[in-house]
Amino acid sequence: MDISFLGGPRPQRGVGVVAPFDFALDRELWRWAPDDVSLHLTRTPFVPVEVSLDLARLVSEHETLGEAVRALNAVAPEVVAYACTSGSFVGGVAGERAMCEAMTRAGAVPALTTSGALLAALEELGARRIALVTPYTVSVTQSLEEYLAEAGIEVTRRAFMGLTRHIWKVPYRDVVEMARGAVRGSADALFISCTNLPTYDVIPQLEAELRIPVISANQVTMWAALRQLGTRAVGPYQALLDESARRGPVLPEEQEGWA
Repeated sequence: MDISFLGGPRPQRGVGVVAPFDFALDRELWRWAPDDVSLHLTRTPFVPVEVSLDLARLVSEHETLGEAVRALNAVAPEVVAYACTSGSFVGGVAGERAMCEAMTRAGAVPALTTSGALLAALEELGARRIALVTPYTVSVTQSLEEYLAEAGIEVTRRAFMGLTRHIWKVPYRDVVEMARGAVRGSADALFISCTNLPTYDVIPQLEAELRIPVISANQVTMWAALRQLGTRAVGPYQALLDESARRGPVLPEEQEGWA
């Protein structure tokens, strides 16, 4: 059968992704990717350590990152993203920048991290005071707060779970409950941390309910990587991706003619 009319596969642009060995949400990253972008994922080597500051340091060593990026070079991505929040904030702002430099040296392409993308997303949204949700222990959560404070971001309230393993198994309902507990009082935005915590489907729901922008680790990573390519992440009505969503939902009493 002649199938030449199909024309072959569409040309693809590549985003290289370096993830920790226990990353389990590949499909979630793909949901933000437009059809003409392929994600090329590789993982850091396994280490027998639970989720902690020690693990964050081990999976973000420059030698480890360099080896991962050199493996990705074979498929020639246009940008490389390190998809791990704790691994990219554990060294502070200077440490995050040094990680990007190490990856760029290894791959000769632009590089970014989840925590760096977080700061870029907060700047994009004009958010300086944020509520925070994490699945981490108190020590890892505090380290994230210190990173944010160094960047001039105030955490107004936080909620965390204290998990050291199997974070990808947390159901959406638990994420929503934590978000509701964290957003009390004034906050410019809510950040849900950890690339292994599922968030894709709850973002629009939470934005409609809480009436502030809601951003997550995987979302900001993909947003920043795709922006580097000059294209946009795709997804349902999300403030970070759609400027019209930043005005918040219109309540019935705000609609014209409401009485």
